[in-house]
Amino acid sequence: MADATAGSPLRPSLIVDDVHVHYRTFGGRRLPDGASWTSRLRRHVGAVDVVRAVQGVSFVAHHGESIGLIGHNGSGKSTLLRAIAGALPTAKGRIYADGTASLLGVNAALMRDLSGEANIVLGALALGLTPAQIRERYDDIVDLAGIGDFLHLPMRAYSSGMGARLRFAISTASRPDILMIDEALATGDAEFKQRSGERVAEIVEHAGTVLLVSHSMSTIRSMCDRVLWLDHGRLVADGPTAEVLEEYAERTGRPVARPTPRPKTPVS
Repeated sequence: MADATAGSPLRPSLIVDDVHVHYRTFGGRRLPDGASWTSRLRRHVGAVDVVRAVQGVSFVAHHGESIGLIGHNGSGKSTLLRAIAGALPTAKGRIYADGTASLLGVNAALMRDLSGEANIVLGALALGLTPAQIRERYDDIVDLAGIGDFLHLPMRAYSSGMGARLRFAISTASRPDILMIDEALATGDAEFKQRSGERVAEIVEHAGTVLLVSHSMSTIRSMCDRVLWLDHGRLVADGPTAEVLEEYAERTGRPVARPTPRPKTPVS
């Protein structure tokens, strides 16, 4: 499938050039039934497996694009985002970013023993905001997180969804040039999903780039104008959202959300 951004007048914000990401696992090799106890012991002591999580992925993202990443669990989506954020080294290939790349949940250094209020300040400082900018955007962060009185409690009292919403609110307050979101929008109620969708649209409108990993095809369809499909670490398709989701449904047999047809206007 052709690149959806061919001929785009927007300048590139991110270039991923033939990127490979490998990592090692220890003691995970499967042994045949009936293997001796000494063989099983050696498995735990010295066995090393190399997992090729991302294999030769290349694409170019542009300022003002919202791009969804889809694929089965273990297809390399999250690993790719972590490599782009600089949290994982590449075994081969290059990544070039025009601006700040922020991976939701990695860049916000939050602490479970501190309150939501304190974590807003801590996380915003970690993202490079000045104290004046934090004061200016504090109410907006609180409104977007929507966690109510839990704001005054330690984060260890939060549900996983509440923690994800607070991280999203803090991370997007910095207006990053490239925002990467890994399943964070799967948590929360319909109201939060609407607010978070509006925030993503706001970032894109101001020439930011959004990379969104989600298993929710409705979220991908509503928020992304382009989709990358990864399978076993390889890029299978790259193109307009509707086209890639249709191909994904046809080749995997998995349902994808389709646009709700508009009601026909009655003829008077």
